[in-house]
Amino acid sequence: METQSTEHIAVLMTVHNRREKTLKCLRNISSMEFDREKYVLEVFMTDDGCTDGTAEAILEEFPDTHIIRGNGELFWNRGMYAAWQEASKRDFDHYWWVNDDTFVFQDTLSRMLACSEDHSNSAITVGSTISSHESGNVTYGGFIKGKLITDLTISHKCDTLNGNLVLIPRAVFSQLGTNDPYYRHSLGDMNYGLRANERGIDIWTVPGACGICDTHEHLTVWMDPRMPINKRWHNFFSPLGNNPFEFFHYTKTHYGVLRAIVLFTSNFCHFLFPRLWTKKLQSVKNR
Repeated sequence: METQSTEHIAVLMTVHNRREKTLKCLRNISSMEFDREKYVLEVFMTDDGCTDGTAEAILEEFPDTHIIRGNGELFWNRGMYAAWQEASKRDFDHYWWVNDDTFVFQDTLSRMLACSEDHSNSAITVGSTISSHESGNVTYGGFIKGKLITDLTISHKCDTLNGNLVLIPRAVFSQLGTNDPYYRHSLGDMNYGLRANERGIDIWTVPGACGICDTHEHLTVWMDPRMPINKRWHNFFSPLGNNPFEFFHYTKTHYGVLRAIVLFTSNFCHFLFPRLWTKKLQSVKNR
């Protein structure tokens, strides 16, 4: 009788001061239903300067977690890069990105692995998430021509992705490597998806929702006219804002220098005239 080989999956996460959400996320992961004889999970988590006891609480409940210590300045993308660098010291069969504010369902991993196998474990697999309070509202997942895919009835081939739930098999990692540490917080996930497409690597969404993750409803500080201009300026250039130089680099890399210049200029216009921008957003929302 042929013995079933074991496949090892590195779960990659980065966290900062969301202890209870992080613990809930890990509890959901640990309670998932999948073939535990075939698949073994190991969590590699960057603790990016947590001051709320996140790492200690995690190690108490999940002592096998690999904790990578950050200084509080890595943010999401560089934190994920640090976790991936540590995990890649070993030869894992799959690397699974999971946001710590994303709560998976019991069959999430099984469905993501099945989708990956449907494509010979040579494509990136994306799990879409839905809102906890708006039934059926898709919040994160794959994109086609800049639009979030909201039809979850079938699997879609997409252009790029959000990094909430992403399964990357060894074959893809061997071609693309890790995410690009040039980006600090955002854009690293979208950049990874576009890099994959440029290399001829497919990205597929999993049919059906794979987890719950709510969007951030508040208006970003840098374009909030109620905020003092010095706070908006600081946020504009911060990793959590809309750093114009990172956006310029991203746009130039994938869409050309002319489009990058146009976006760079428009970002400063949005900063200088935030009321016009918020009125535009409100008019779109009310349609």
